[in-house]
Amino acid sequence: MRAAHWDDYELIDASCGERLERWGEVILARPDPQIFWDTPREHPLWGQVHARYFRSQTGGGKWQIYREFPPVWKIGYRDLTFRLQCMGFKHTGVFPEQAVNWDFAMEKIGAAVRQGREVRILNLFGYTGAATLACARAGAKVCHVDASKGMVAWAKENAAVSGLSDRPVRWLVDDCMKFVQREQRRGNTYDGIIMDPPSYGRGPGGEVWKLEEQLYSLVDLCLPILSEAPLFFLLNSYTTGLSPSVMAYLLGVLLRPRFGGQVSADEIGLPVTVSGQALPCGSTAIWQKE
Repeated sequence: MRAAHWDDYELIDASCGERLERWGEVILARPDPQIFWDTPREHPLWGQVHARYFRSQTGGGKWQIYREFPPVWKIGYRDLTFRLQCMGFKHTGVFPEQAVNWDFAMEKIGAAVRQGREVRILNLFGYTGAATLACARAGAKVCHVDASKGMVAWAKENAAVSGLSDRPVRWLVDDCMKFVQREQRRGNTYDGIIMDPPSYGRGPGGEVWKLEEQLYSLVDLCLPILSEAPLFFLLNSYTTGLSPSVMAYLLGVLLRPRFGGQVSADEIGLPVTVSGQALPCGSTAIWQKE
């Protein structure tokens, strides 16, 4: 699946371990270990980047600034607006390939809302809130959970610049697994769950998260907090060891016995302007009602 409906973002070229990207009017070069082909860098913007991220041999890395640009700037996707900045570990605050999942969620929620249904969505590992805002824009009540206080604050800022501050969103800084366990005890339920977990991370209390060891348990924990007629369960991963088929199998064995429905899975990626091909950027598996 290609995220091909962007105006403010473009993956211009991919060569020799780097992406050449346009984020609004800002041109960045960032490392990507999947880009191991040595193709000619003929596009002129390779020589006009505003900044390039260099990895350190001891871990992490830093941005080298070549041309002046705002420390914080904005881009838009459809009716959503995101604040960007050059962060540590090469990130900008948005994963543009995720637009395919935002579109899916907006379509499913919008259809249910138009039928008069109140839709409640749980976004676990919500990061800077792009999926949360997409769901809120479509008319859902959303619970956004992330272990990082800074990321939740950033998500609220994105909601403000998108004109969505008045939408019914709960912004929570919490460990996702502990939050789901508490929601079970409270008896709260959701009509859709979005889960975009990191490969490795720590919760606000120092809790260690390892994807391959804990993903099955977390998805299983989520089953009791799904409503009687849920719309979807969306699972995303950047971990290369989890193929789309493995993720689809996981959702299938856990959700289909109880809710029926169907499971689909695929790589998600970004079209590369120079080559016309797609750069894979992760995998998504989706359970949904038929």
